[in-house]
Amino acid sequence: MKQALKPSRLLLGWLGGLTAVALVVGTLGTLGVDLPTKLSAVCWGLLLALIVLSLLDAVKLIRLPSPQVQRQLPGSLALGRWGEVRISLAHDLDRPLTLQVFDHVPNGLSFEHLPQQITVEPGEQGQFGYRLRPLSRGHFQFEQCEVGLPSTLRLWTSRRYLPLLDATRVYPDFAHLYGGQLLAVDNWLSQMGVRQRQRRGMGLEFHQLREFREGDSLRQIDWKATARQRTPIAREYEDERDQQLVFMLDCGRRMRSQDGDLAHFDHALNACLLLSYVALRQGDAVGITTFAGEQDHYLAPVKGPGQLKVLLNHVYDLKSTQRAADYSVAVQQLLTRQQRRALVVLVTNLRDEDDEQLLGAVKQLSRLHRVLVVSLREELLDQVRQTPVQTWQDALTYCGTVDYLNARATLHERLIAHGIPVLDARPGELGAELVSRYLGWKKAGTL
Repeated sequence: MKQALKPSRLLLGWLGGLTAVALVVGTLGTLGVDLPTKLSAVCWGLLLALIVLSLLDAVKLIRLPSPQVQRQLPGSLALGRWGEVRISLAHDLDRPLTLQVFDHVPNGLSFEHLPQQITVEPGEQGQFGYRLRPLSRGHFQFEQCEVGLPSTLRLWTSRRYLPLLDATRVYPDFAHLYGGQLLAVDNWLSQMGVRQRQRRGMGLEFHQLREFREGDSLRQIDWKATARQRTPIAREYEDERDQQLVFMLDCGRRMRSQDGDLAHFDHALNACLLLSYVALRQGDAVGITTFAGEQDHYLAPVKGPGQLKVLLNHVYDLKSTQRAADYSVAVQQLLTRQQRRALVVLVTNLRDEDDEQLLGAVKQLSRLHRVLVVSLREELLDQVRQTPVQTWQDALTYCGTVDYLNARATLHERLIAHGIPVLDARPGELGAELVSRYLGWKKAGTL
């Protein structure tokens, strides 16, 4: 435990007042003004007594035991969302103790309602709370809590740095779904514009035989079963399950653009997690691979609701870097790891200079897998295109933006011409559009 003594305002006030009186008395004596003989001695005596008292008070304060502090920290937090931390304090003294408390919050977490002052009665426990808001994902370590302990005569304050180790994880902003056991996901998807139309008997996998109903097509009739039962019997199918979905997530410099509170990388991660939940609920296996990061990660596709938790723990601390994306290397690595056919969702931010390298890499990947290229588009581009042009600088900005968007659209068109679908979306709309595209393909049986 480290501690530092700090004089209180009361001590500084007394020292200042007595020093000022002593200086005035000394000055008047120098000027020949007649003063009582004992006045100077009294002033210096009071000043000396204050110094002695303050020293004794400081020694007593140093010997005082530190209060007991406990921190109740959530085991996990969601990026950008407020969470509460509770601090509990107790002490062994026989008098009330007024404490100034400041918890040392790690960088990357913003906070409110710190420091706080709390009075703790003897034999009781005092509590207060403050709020945390994560600004970045990852693992955060709390190391100490600072407590301001007053002396008996209130002449000093001891700032004690008490070791208090705790840790929490900050996950992508999936808490509004995951935290509630995802019970409201259907309503949430509907509000985002996602519609899941139910079809009867039009999937790819055989489900059961049943009586022919109005609305069934003739090609659903099972003629052998019809002959045996002497009544029309139809085959009922369900959407194909047990497919595999693999995300290729770009962790490079292009994903560092910021729209609102979140970077493109965080928007992309949230969208991937949302689609992962939907795909897992459809019975598909979900995995992820990253490239252009500090360390490339790979999680093999696995089915089941437990895979979502595994996926969250696998990606919660991913960071974007300043590295350039090498699509060819990333595709080669995925082809080595993923032998079974899958839907590969490549999430990146395309530029016109990616033309040849990206096209060659994706064409190679599409020989084995179904590929969807997801290209994030900056919100600023749409804002500039819709802003009225009033000045010469506005005209230059507008023309540059349109030229950039045209080059970007040309690259998208080249990919589409080679049979590679492209999803061009703004970061805030990516989740809804990605899920809509997946469900559309799933219902059409084109995965």
